[in-house]
Amino acid sequence: MQNPDPSSPKPQLRRSLLQLRQTMPSAVWQQKSQQICAQLQQSGWLHQARTVLAYSSLRQEPDLSSLMVQLNAISWGLPRCVGQALSWHLWQPEHSLQAGRYGILEPTASAPQITAAEVDLILVPAVACDRQGYRLGYGGGFYDRLLSQPDWRSIPTIGIIFEFTLLPALPTEAWDWPLQAVCTEAGLFAPARL
Repeated sequence: MQNPDPSSPKPQLRRSLLQLRQTMPSAVWQQKSQQICAQLQQSGWLHQARTVLAYSSLRQEPDLSSLMVQLNAISWGLPRCVGQALSWHLWQPEHSLQAGRYGILEPTASAPQITAAEVDLILVPAVACDRQGYRLGYGGGFYDRLLSQPDWRSIPTIGIIFEFTLLPALPTEAWDWPLQAVCTEAGLFAPARL
């Protein structure tokens, strides 16, 4: 797979990378997702955490569902899109999910909410990340707004992407918050800050 030019404007880069990700055969997507789950399972970040926020895979994002089923000693949280914010709710594999505003599977509104004080780690979905820990999201700004809030800012974050979307550098804006780590099927690393 050939990566698009990382110096492209964000909307063009996002579109190119999403199209590239969609071309991945299902078996390859599943294999790479399992490899990412294995990398996370080996990390000290996850073993030290009691409450972890994750996401429901959409549009061939890395699928973490097997990790959430296997590590049932962890309290897992999934987001609901409420207005321009993310509302976090406890989720267990036996709980049902429903399609939300963007077609993303979400917990029901009645599921117990999770506050920042309860969270030990956030697994952040992304279209791409760079070697400095900056992420290219989907353009809605949900995670940028969340991570800019004082209560959430100090919680460790790991960007979850496929190796082919790990780029040398991404265009950044003043409101972009770097992640503490990035995980791909090839490994988990803490980015070097420039």
